[in-house]
Amino acid sequence: MEKQIWIAITFIAFLLSFTLVGIYSATQKQNTTTDYLLASRNVNPWLTALSAMATGQSGYLFIGVIGFTYKVGFASIWIPIAWAIGDYIAWWLIFRRLRLVSQETNSDTVSSFLGQENQGQKNQGRWIRIISALIIIVFLGTYASAQLVAASKGLNAIFGWNYQVGIIIGSVIVVAYCFAGGIRASIWTDSVQAVLMIGSLWVLFIVSLIACGGFGELWVKLNAIDPNLTNWIPANLRWGFVPYFLGWVVAGFGAVGQPHILVRGMAIDSADNVALARNIKFICGQMNSATAFGIGLTARVLLPDLMTSGDPELALPNLSIELLPTILIGLMLAGLFSAAISTADSQILSCSAALSQDLVPRATQSYRKVKIATLLVSGIVLAIALTANKSVFGLVIFSWSVLACGLGPLLVLRVWQKPVSLPVAITMMITGIVVSIIWNVGLNLSSAIYEVFPGMAAGFIVYGIANLGSRE
Repeated sequence: MEKQIWIAITFIAFLLSFTLVGIYSATQKQNTTTDYLLASRNVNPWLTALSAMATGQSGYLFIGVIGFTYKVGFASIWIPIAWAIGDYIAWWLIFRRLRLVSQETNSDTVSSFLGQENQGQKNQGRWIRIISALIIIVFLGTYASAQLVAASKGLNAIFGWNYQVGIIIGSVIVVAYCFAGGIRASIWTDSVQAVLMIGSLWVLFIVSLIACGGFGELWVKLNAIDPNLTNWIPANLRWGFVPYFLGWVVAGFGAVGQPHILVRGMAIDSADNVALARNIKFICGQMNSATAFGIGLTARVLLPDLMTSGDPELALPNLSIELLPTILIGLMLAGLFSAAISTADSQILSCSAALSQDLVPRATQSYRKVKIATLLVSGIVLAIALTANKSVFGLVIFSWSVLACGLGPLLVLRVWQKPVSLPVAITMMITGIVVSIIWNVGLNLSSAIYEVFPGMAAGFIVYGIANLGSRE
């Protein structure tokens, strides 16, 4: 009992430090919707990079990726490698122009950016904004709920609290962050949390690797548990390794459909600083992926019973309890919790922007109504989290794919300022989502090639066919 009290004290101390950062950021805010949604487009590239990394990796890294590596072994390494390649390409090709064009068109939200070109054409852009906003609220809201589930899993493993209690605590903290200063508070706290994520993962990885006896012993012990754990290539790939790997590269490129990441590119202080932010994000993100991969492997050796009588997604908190002193357990829990919350607050802000700026035009310039929208969206996300499937990995992968396929192709075309008519834009969004869902649920082909590939390809094919038809 005394140990749990000290863990709680350490955990709360870290959370209070994040809260202080959020409060300080509020002193820099302006009471305008643009400042609330985009921090007046004046975010330092270092903050942009660390925030984008934290909000992109989230509880998915601490809970989902480590749990997946625990189950699969060395073959799981190709997902973060391929994902990082695709993400880097997205930042290289898209994000600089996104910063430029979004300011030129005075777009404060992703949906307004997608519908901007069609404004003035009998207000056709309004329909694009409505449909894309609905997609964002439904599926990004589901994505945010996965973060609350991840946070609750950490609290459950260490304190034994009911999942619902952890979800409610997480949602209250998220609302507090959002109300403190909008996207600026989110970005500032994300950046501090990113540093904590990096440090906490390195600590647990080094301690757990030493406990396993080093790299050589880790390999030997994994091979003794199951020889498949030491295979570098995933088993039973239906179409082989290359399509599998390419599918995850495109998944990483799917960042172009994730509103909570896109707004970081829209909020950076200069398009000329996007390259610096991209490189910082890539380096820090790869460090986190490498340590999470290592923790998943060492957990399989040190905590073998999770596979049969526990939850592999609880590997990190359980490993922390086994190996670390009290203060470092609090550090790990704070790292996990902050990773989840840093993403959830960003996603809820993006959803509230879609609701207040794109679905309800009368609230566009109302700072108070934007905050009310944040509260409403938080309630929806809380409800989803309390009733959703408890697999963080599954929730995130599903939501990411739908957003990438529904919004990604159209955003790429808007960034490069290609003309897209209203019927084509709507057809692209709907076709991408339908194809990705059918590929996953109907055809069950996601293990062969991740559904973002066919879903995004379908969106671009719709545009290509329409473009050829218009020329003829």
